[in-house]
Amino acid sequence: MMRKHTRLIGWVAAVLVIVGFSQLGMWQLHRMHEKQALLDQQVPARAQTLGLADAQAAPPQLRWVEDHGRFLPGTVLLDNQTRGGRAGIKLYQPFRSDSGAVVLVDLGWLPMPPDRQLPTVVPREGEAHVAGLLAPPPATGLALGPALVPASQPAVWLANRMPPADVAAALGLPPASLRSAVLRLDPALPGGYARDLELLPNTLPPSRHLGYAVQWFGLALTVLVVALVLEWRSRRRTPSAYMRKSRP
Repeated sequence: MMRKHTRLIGWVAAVLVIVGFSQLGMWQLHRMHEKQALLDQQVPARAQTLGLADAQAAPPQLRWVEDHGRFLPGTVLLDNQTRGGRAGIKLYQPFRSDSGAVVLVDLGWLPMPPDRQLPTVVPREGEAHVAGLLAPPPATGLALGPALVPASQPAVWLANRMPPADVAAALGLPPASLRSAVLRLDPALPGGYARDLELLPNTLPPSRHLGYAVQWFGLALTVLVVALVLEWRSRRRTPSAYMRKSRP
């Protein structure tokens, strides 16, 4: 009786582990398809240029935007952004188009020194023509602590993530005026800092997600094989033990 109880507990544990590993594999596959779909949108996005307001009103996907407007005061420095293997920050400044649409503009990347002394930034001012890719913001780490904290420089905020409502409140913008998508400024335009239109900085490419998915499914299969082998050995031992007990 005890042996059957132990086998049942073992199988329940094995099934839970297999399901858990399989769920992690499925999540990795989902992330792979999600990121590949984003990459597949980049070329078609350049084929049609929209104004900022029209791009924000369209279904959410990559859009190439060209518009005229004015940069607004306030700068957000997004922490933990790497470029060429170096740690740094990305600079964002709000921009309002002539039609009234507001977006955070990615002005580029700056290295973070070892002492983490934030560099002095010079905000953009006045009217400007912008062009770039309206895209999701870069990936961030774990959501620990406040999203934004004031920096030593006035009207500058250091962020570890950029929830639109929190950013709007910090920059003194009306609630719900910001969307989650940011404008990745065309590197060919003058001004700003080091930048590109890479869609998956600071995060894994689709191929890596596929590799991790294969690993998780492989672990699930390994647990299943081990459980079946143990079950087979247990069944082989049980009849032998019974025959020894039944001998006179």
